[in-house]
Amino acid sequence: MRIRGERECKDCGTRWSYYETGTPDCPNCGSLHSVGVGDRAQHTAGTATLDLSPARNLLDGGDGDVRAAAERAAEDCRTFARQHGFIDAGELAPLDETYVGALELRTVADELARTMRTSDAEEAYFLALLGGVDDGERPAPAEVPESLRAARGLAAAKAVKEYRSDVSSYLDDQPDEAARAAFGTLGEHRKRIEALDGDVPPATADRLVRVARELGAYLREGDESALVTARDRLSRLG
Repeated sequence: MRIRGERECKDCGTRWSYYETGTPDCPNCGSLHSVGVGDRAQHTAGTATLDLSPARNLLDGGDGDVRAAAERAAEDCRTFARQHGFIDAGELAPLDETYVGALELRTVADELARTMRTSDAEEAYFLALLGGVDDGERPAPAEVPESLRAARGLAAAKAVKEYRSDVSSYLDDQPDEAARAAFGTLGEHRKRIEALDGDVPPATADRLVRVARELGAYLREGDESALVTARDRLSRLG
């Protein structure tokens, strides 16, 4: 989406950055009558942040309702992910861990919310995600229960799909055939994981995300070594 990043209120003349507020409402008088000024730039990034404290509060110090916490966490992650994007005022952003973690937590939470019985390992993993995803922290691949590894795989595939979509738009303005080709190969690996319903080793899912991040670093910083590393990792991504 191409938008003008600065807006001017027709009623009071206040100017503000739409990129920062994400709303056409005037921050000074609240008027909805404003116009965009300045040049247009690609912009998909939202202003939403992920706050999982309401879901954590439902646990009441560990004695609360895990199912209710899972339902709230799933909804909050769903809302956050829907509003997230990776082009900020024409600049490509990284594929951040909070976004990837929100996708995984949403899938895990949905599973726990609809399952009649859950194992201790599944609940412990859900609680670990709930405790750290909004700070960009997730459990290591080795900690993923076998029954939930598909959630890790599906989250990685979804994250890479959405990131690649924004990168494709970014490359329309900043062409780079090497990056486009590498993202194309990455997309084939992503499709394979989707076809398997995410049921791949968690380490494989994490490598998919790592390649996307390395390719993003190459585009943002011109880091040729990141491109070389990403290509090498792609050749070994089974």
